[in-house]
Amino acid sequence: MRLRALLDTDALGLKLLGGEDELDRTVRGVMTTDLRDPSRYLSGGELVLTGLAWRRDADDSEAFVRILAQAGVVALAAGEAELGDIPDDLVVACARHRLPLFAVHESVAFATITEHVVRQVSGERAGDLAAVVDRHRRMMTSGPAGGGPDVVLDLLGSDLDLRAWVLSPTGRLIAGPKVAGPGLPADICAELAAEHLAAARTGRRGPHRVTLGAATYSLFPIRSSGHRPAAAGGGRSAQASRDVRETVLSDWLLAVEADAGDWPAERLDLLQGVTQLISVERDRRDAARTVRRRLAQEVLELVQTGAAPAEIAARLRVAAPVLLPGLGAAPHWQVVVARVEWEGGDIEAGPVAQSLLEEILVDPLATGPEPSDRIAVAHTGDEAIALVPLPAVSTEHDGSESGILADALLESVRDPLSAGLDGDGQVTLGVSAAVHSAEGLRGALEEARHARRVAAARPGRVCAAGHQELASHVLLLPFVPDDVRRAFTARLLDPLRDYDRRHRAELIPTLEAFLDCDGSWTRCATRLHLHVNTLRYRVGRIEQLTSRDLSRLEDKLDFFLALRMS
Repeated sequence: MRLRALLDTDALGLKLLGGEDELDRTVRGVMTTDLRDPSRYLSGGELVLTGLAWRRDADDSEAFVRILAQAGVVALAAGEAELGDIPDDLVVACARHRLPLFAVHESVAFATITEHVVRQVSGERAGDLAAVVDRHRRMMTSGPAGGGPDVVLDLLGSDLDLRAWVLSPTGRLIAGPKVAGPGLPADICAELAAEHLAAARTGRRGPHRVTLGAATYSLFPIRSSGHRPAAAGGGRSAQASRDVRETVLSDWLLAVEADAGDWPAERLDLLQGVTQLISVERDRRDAARTVRRRLAQEVLELVQTGAAPAEIAARLRVAAPVLLPGLGAAPHWQVVVARVEWEGGDIEAGPVAQSLLEEILVDPLATGPEPSDRIAVAHTGDEAIALVPLPAVSTEHDGSESGILADALLESVRDPLSAGLDGDGQVTLGVSAAVHSAEGLRGALEEARHARRVAAARPGRVCAAGHQELASHVLLLPFVPDDVRRAFTARLLDPLRDYDRRHRAELIPTLEAFLDCDGSWTRCATRLHLHVNTLRYRVGRIEQLTSRDLSRLEDKLDFFLALRMS
């Protein structure tokens, strides 16, 4: 479509501020950004929409416009909602670089312009396929007639014969076609998410092609169509940095069962348009989380500032109906803490940790319009903190309570996220026990934070620890310095290893079995299929080589810890 056609559509609320001689330029796409340097996401021919959040002073306009012109952008449309009138320095910069400039009235949403351009461009390039995009747009609208992304994917199947799914960065199936046909298995979802995250870390432009078994998939990134709502607790938006690591763990993806390498440009453009439409749904869901994020932030601030339990309890009574509608009694609560850390670079990880923790905690069995409607996550600094309601638990700290388990969280997300961390990042999680009152919430927060520190001391890119481990020797072992660990284990175990190597005596396995059997000669001999006298001979040899006495509790404990640390 031509730039001139945009001015002919009154509903778009565009006013030309400069570049009248350039209105015959052809628009091939649209992008919304407030990045100071969006060049990595531009391929040329775009109409760029911006809310001007990147502008801090007059000099910023020249740098921003120069980047757009060099990338082949055909025009810039600036919103009036942030600053009112468009700054003169931006008008001058656009004139200098012969870049047409439009002002967008504050009453017009960027999503409206995006949908219009996508529909028009797709129509001109793909003929009657424009009807598909239009139908997708209508189905994405709210209200009884709207069907959300699931219906969009159904239309891709019926109109373009394409099977497609929307996945989260952890491999959770967010949307898929509802028409008859086999679904996408959970293990395939996880593999596709891992492949997408690994490709995104390389900086390669999508779609990324992946072959799993006999099927080939093309993976399209789904990014926010504009400013995401500010997360509770303040801070920059997740897109306010050029470092891909700030968003790689939170962006959705569209997985299409087809080889996009064989597609004509028109079909690629159409699928890119579909991802832009789905990104509107992503923003809508993010906006719906604002209330829950605010509730979590308010409770967190009360807990951390030492507010009276009665005040915290009152705030929890407000949160309970929002998170668990219809629940009669006040729930129990758990706290989950997450942190995303990267090696090198000034990266604000708090918003991504918040978005990631919301995703990790989604209950697949939850009912409602969106499975994440029972999650309240705040972030402070680089740490995300979730307040998780539990309808019922048994007793605290007796090992029998229901609720979130650290191992289960870890198992569901370890493989995909490890691919996105790509050797220079770590995600750590800590889970508290359940508490039944406001008085216990501060202790639960500290417990979850301590568990997360235990997880952070472990090897691996994605680690988690639960409250059960805080009452065990497991809590202490990760914090023993490596040189102390090596010296301690070498002093006790190296003589046994050397003896086993020379004589094949199996002293180390014998020691492990003896401790596992609590020093019972009969049970240990039975487990090892040995005569008791043979076992006594081996234990005597262990004591002789190490100058220790396995009848003493202190020496048993030293051997036990040495084996655990080795």
